Parts: sequence; structure tokens; C-alpha cells
Amino acid sequence: MVGKTTRPWLAGTYFTIAAMALLLSLATTAAAGTGGAPTAAGSPPPAASPSGTPSSDSPSAGALRLVSAKTTPRKSFYYGYRYPKLSFTIASSQAQNDIRIDVVDAAGASVRTFFRNDVAPETETAIRWDGTTNDGRAAPNGRYTFQVSSQAGAVAARPATSSEAPSLGFDFYAYAFPLLGAHDYGGAGAVFGAGRAGHTHQGHDVMAECGVPVIAARGGRVQYSGYHSAAGNYVVIDGKGTSLDFMYAHFAEPSPLKTGDAVRTAQPIGIVGDTGSATACHLHFEIWTSPGWYEGGSPIDPLPYLQRWDRYS
Repeated sequence: MVGKTTRPWLAGTYFTIAAMALLLSLATTAAAGTGGAPTAAGSPPPAASPSGTPSSDSPSAGALRLVSAKTTPRKSFYYGYRYPKLSFTIASSQAQNDIRIDVVDAAGASVRTFFRNDVAPETETAIRWDGTTNDGRAAPNGRYTFQVSSQAGAVAARPATSSEAPSLGFDFYAYAFPLLGAHDYGGAGAVFGAGRAGHTHQGHDVMAECGVPVIAARGGRVQYSGYHSAAGNYVVIDGKGTSLDFMYAHFAEPSPLKTGDAVRTAQPIGIVGDTGSATACHLHFEIWTSPGWYEGGSPIDPLPYLQRWDRYS
């Protein structure tokens, strides 16, 4: 890969109809199971719910019971297009209830708390969590559960019998594996540091069939979207909340993303191809340290990151 000063203009500014249709259909699949976006130009995701404040008076709630509770999606990502959302309904022995909803980690500790006052029974309430803790930091990878209780601390009882069991748990991750399809990690020539004509390999090549969708390992801002004779169609994303930049190369078609666009974690950004100097269909993937891609940063071996993300994808 060469520096910014040698980049040519984008060769073709639009996806073919077939490529765009494929991205749309695969993006819908991604959104159903994760935090993926429907399209690169789609409307922004719904905002996270406000935290609210505890009741200013002595909090009051009756004997609470969960009538229904559903969490979607079951796997979410930091800065994803779809935040973890709990929709629930309570039953209570009184008409107005001061409640709290906690996001609880696998150890039982609350990482984020929401307060809602004067909640009526048999009325659906929704909470959407953006993945940040009470102190504003990104929550670590792990299994989480929504917990509904009174502001006095009594956890809402789950019904002994129900036509649909309450769904309160979900998985949350900081990064997504960047391919939605079968893949392998190639041979000796695919690794970081492998010899190339006049330089060494600055990323890792993940082998996959042409047409497999590529998604953003981490959302953020598109630093560059264009074409290069070696990289082919490629995209660079400045990762949100991290010092890292991420580069994806050899797309079959130009990405629908444009320089400056916002992109969410797990959002489809292109499809695997063999454009540029590629000799087979694959994703060339790079990670750059601060201050960033061709801004004084350095490429690092992405394979350990890819393998870690692959294990939970």
C-alpha cells in the first residue's frame, strides 16, 4: 500500500445493481442477528435511552412481576447500528411504580442503570443501551442481562408460567469479525510481514469467495474510500473510541461508503473481490496504530485480533 499522496481518484462511483442488491439482502441478515446497518446511506440508528433520575420523593413500587420481556438483538457491538434493546411490561399491586433497569454483567455487577418513575402496569416500556458504563466508558466484552427492579431494590419476579419466557440476556462485543461467510487465513504469503515486491505485507489476507460481504470490524468515520492499483477498491475507517485505524482492500466493487461517512460496527461496507494486485478472492485487512493510517502510525499484525473476533462471531 502506498501513501495518500499517490492515491488516484475513485474508479467508478457507483455499485452495480447486482452488487448493491447483494449488500442490501446480506445487510438485512446481519441486522437481524447483530448490530449491522441496513445500508451505508441508511438513516442513523435510534438514540440510546436517557438514564433518567431516581424519584425525588421516597421511591414507591408495588410487588413487581414481569409480564413480558424481550431483548433484541441477541448479539450487539459497541457503536453498532442496533443497540441492545429491552422491551418489557410489568404487573404491580399499585398503579404507579418507580423502577430501575440495570445492565448486569456476568459477575452480577451493574454496569449501567436507568431510572423510570411512575410506570403503570400493563404498559410496555423500552430501554436502549449504547454500550457505555455509568462512568461513560465502553463496556468490556461479555454476557450481559437486563434486570428490572423497584428503586428500593426489590427485583421484579419472573412469572411462574408464561406463553413466552422472558428474554433478558445478550452478548456484547467491542469488535466484529469483518467477514460474513466461510473463510480461512491463507498460507505463508498471507501473513503480516510476508515479502512483497519492494515492500513487506502490511496486513493479513483472509481468503473467502468473491461476493462474501465485508462488515466494519469497528465503526467510526470513513477516512478514505477509493481505488488504488495495488489495493483495488478499498476503505479506511478511523475507529470510534479507539486509537486504531482499519483498512479493507480488494473489494469486488467500489464501496457505497464515501470519505467522511459515519459507519457503525458490523455495518456492511463492501464485498470480497480480487481487484488491484490480488491474484485470488480475499479480504486484505490492516490495523494501524495512532495517530493513524499514513498519518504517522504504524501497521501491526492483525491476525491475533482477527482470530479473537472470529471465535465469538
